[in-house]
Amino acid sequence: MPAVAPRVALSTSSVYPESTAAGFALARKLGYDGIELMVGVDPASADVDAVERLADYHEVPVLAVHAPTLLLTQRVWGPDPWEKLERAAMAAHQLGADVVVVHPPFRWQRGYAAGFTEGIRRLEQTTGLAFAVENMYPWRGPGGGDVRAYAPSWDPSLLDCDNLTLDLSHAATARQSSVGLVRDWGERLRHVHLTDGTAGATDQHLLPGEGDQDAAGVLAELTRTRFAGHVVVEVQTRGLSRSERSNALAVSLNFVRHHLSAAVGQSR
Repeated sequence: MPAVAPRVALSTSSVYPESTAAGFALARKLGYDGIELMVGVDPASADVDAVERLADYHEVPVLAVHAPTLLLTQRVWGPDPWEKLERAAMAAHQLGADVVVVHPPFRWQRGYAAGFTEGIRRLEQTTGLAFAVENMYPWRGPGGGDVRAYAPSWDPSLLDCDNLTLDLSHAATARQSSVGLVRDWGERLRHVHLTDGTAGATDQHLLPGEGDQDAAGVLAELTRTRFAGHVVVEVQTRGLSRSERSNALAVSLNFVRHHLSAAVGQSR
């Protein structure tokens, strides 16, 4: 059976500080296959009916929902983390998405952290969705030491979870190899945030190819292993004008499509 390139989606976080609506408009204009909805500080992103109207108007499907589990979104959809995930599942069903992206719990979310892997498995069984836990990274203090911010771990490789999200920028900050993680995770890899970064102290979300994570090699490895999930462009464009942002997202899409198609051609 010939290899088939996965669908390429745009994360609405890639247009920040522009709106969720701008994300759909740019995805349609540039030719992305779909959207990953980042439920966040833009009120429209948390209004599932409004998002559904945007998807219908622009004829761009929502392929994944990123639950509001970031520091900045701790109050979006209420403070209870399990309620957030349940609402994310309801949103995914309404929008036709098959993946919910979730970060590992913060260390201070003790009850949530204690039952995290069991709760994720329960949600997958009851909703029929993949809850793909995203790799994070150790926070580093001023003296260079690691700060334990996540529990049970920032590294989902160590968690008893069936579905994982690989973020190349997070891997760079954690000083890991994204190509190595693709190989190590095998069938547990369900979802990819295609970006880039360098082994510094901060999470950069560079355009693919601008960092040290061998984004082209990751795409080749995904093709070699017949990856059946979604590849999502999740890059940082804050500070750019609309035209500069549009160009950056077009460049990122072309990078992904080029390297996926090249790998597909080599695999035939």
